[in-house]
Amino acid sequence: MNLIALAVDNISELLVKIIEFTQTRQKTLFKNINNIHCPGFEPKDMAVEEFSVLLHEAINEHAQNRRLVLRDTENFKFGVNGLFKAKPLVDEYAKELLDEDPDEYMGLQINKLLENSLNQRVAAEMLKQRQEAILSPL
Repeated sequence: MNLIALAVDNISELLVKIIEFTQTRQKTLFKNINNIHCPGFEPKDMAVEEFSVLLHEAINEHAQNRRLVLRDTENFKFGVNGLFKAKPLVDEYAKELLDEDPDEYMGLQINKLLENSLNQRVAAEMLKQRQEAILSPL
């Protein structure tokens, strides 16, 4: 699905960014599960709190000035034509847990996947409803 084509307004664009973020995070978390037995493997995750702050700032800007401003950071880049890049970081807590208790590590990864999936589904449903409202005649 071409998510960028669905972004017709500021709120839709934010929802698209959330979906892209959760898709990237999902891939990262799956790698954490699939590579558990690879020597030297370091589990990674996205900077979830940082992304949340960026969205909060963008929503405030939208509420005040009716424009969307997404600020680049070291871990997130927002480019022209909807370009979005997110850099996974080593998850130090998961790394320690993997060494100490692999079962607990797997539980952590599964819980993160479940939370991420819920966020993705909510954003996708909200985007779908926005698109239907925009496309349906009054």
